[in-house]
Amino acid sequence: MILNDTNTNLQKIKTIAQDLVIERDWCQFHTPKDLSMNLSVESNELLEKFLWMTSQASFEEIDKNRQEIEDEVGDIIFSIFRFCSVANIDATQAFLQKIEKIKQKYPIEKAKGSYAKYNKL
Repeated sequence: MILNDTNTNLQKIKTIAQDLVIERDWCQFHTPKDLSMNLSVESNELLEKFLWMTSQASFEEIDKNRQEIEDEVGDIIFSIFRFCSVANIDATQAFLQKIEKIKQKYPIEKAKGSYAKYNKL
């Protein structure tokens, strides 16, 4: 079976990452500090793919360099799920809690169609 977003849960992704790390004896390097730094580095590598281009050109860049961009996204996903594993964070709960906070800060009637920060609505 080919794994994809439709048939793979977050725990499966965490397990795949954990297995890779254990097989290579990398647990010793995966501290919250180092994983959070790595997440920043990998995120910045994705940002670099779009540096200095227009918003419209960024869509074209995805089509032009899809594999490189997907590689960076994969690095980010690996880093965030390793961080969650090491820090014992339930990624789903963290996500859902954040969604609720966003809903409170940005009620539909004030935020719909606006890019303004919550304190400027």
